[in-house]
Amino acid sequence: QVQLVESGGGLVQAGGSLRLSCAASGNIVKIYKMGWYRQAPGKQRELVAAITTGGSTNYADFVKGRFTISRDSAKNTVSLQMNSLKPEDTAVYYCNVADVLQRVFGGQGTQVTVSS
Repeated sequence: QVQLVESGGGLVQAGGSLRLSCAASGNIVKIYKMGWYRQAPGKQRELVAAITTGGSTNYADFVKGRFTISRDSAKNTVSLQMNSLKPEDTAVYYCNVADVLQRVFGGQGTQVTVSS
């Protein structure tokens, strides 16, 4: 079993910044990809950003230029720096990890609220 602990959510005004972090622990074989999803009330969960072991990244169009994902492979952590936040970024953000055995693990989520 793999445990994911997320931190860094909160309330911020539009235009502000937040940094989310996620630490993976437990029965980790080898992590291939780490990322963040989000789900707003009444909407489907959507990919925000992901990063592979090799450092390749992909971002949703709605966060390009504003959010930056990074990871520390030695510590099995992933972070999401969110700048220029908008009210529409309000959602629960979930850490997501995939290992080389193609197992996928998700965190409990952390609330991000952006006020206008």
